[in-house]
Amino acid sequence: MVLLCSKPLYAEPSLADTVAKNKPSIVAIGTYMPKRNPRSIFMATGFAVGDGRLIITNAHAIPETLDIEHLEQLAIFYHKDNVDKVVIATELATDKDHDLALLKINDDRLPALSLGSATSVREGQLYAFTGFPIGMVLGLSPVTHRGIISAITPNIIPLSHSTQIKQAQFKRLQEPYSVFQLDATAYPGNSGSPLYHPETGQVIGVINKVFVQESKESALTKPSGISYAIPINYVESFLKTKGY
Repeated sequence: MVLLCSKPLYAEPSLADTVAKNKPSIVAIGTYMPKRNPRSIFMATGFAVGDGRLIITNAHAIPETLDIEHLEQLAIFYHKDNVDKVVIATELATDKDHDLALLKINDDRLPALSLGSATSVREGQLYAFTGFPIGMVLGLSPVTHRGIISAITPNIIPLSHSTQIKQAQFKRLQEPYSVFQLDATAYPGNSGSPLYHPETGQVIGVINKVFVQESKESALTKPSGISYAIPINYVESFLKTKGY
């Protein structure tokens, strides 16, 4: 017997389609100096939000000082219309408690990524992230990884002895919050990469390789290779607080 379906069947969008849609919104973060060799240095990843001129990345990826005397400037790098582009960026604000930074570009507009809901995320769900894992080594070719949410866990683990607590970690102990732990490997250049739903492309977190790992794994002599992400609700609060 043949069963007929009254409604047409549609295939769910594939991860490949989602990656192709999201890649134009993802940029490398770094600095540009005209007379330096190399002139461009990649430090992290970022992604466009809002009107397409706003870029979210990690605060720890932004240099504290620039060599103004030699014209060093904060910049973003991306590939568009078959051309590698360098655009000077301005740092608008940082949220150091959640290791977030907001940059702005004036010379171009990128397709903004859609922000999802962090409250809908469950352990065991599969997500993907795209960024620049090894800085300039791979050029302006963003790389995609995928993995499950292996745990939703506090951003810092209380230590057994107060002597183990660094000053930077003290405030985090007073106001802990949950982060996403992933079973996929991220690298330092992945900091600031969007963690997104493989079908909808909506961003549910920001990859953080350094800030969270330092707090979670300070008792270890070597990093574990576990990756973490800051939930997107902190990005939404950050943008709202700054009037965006």
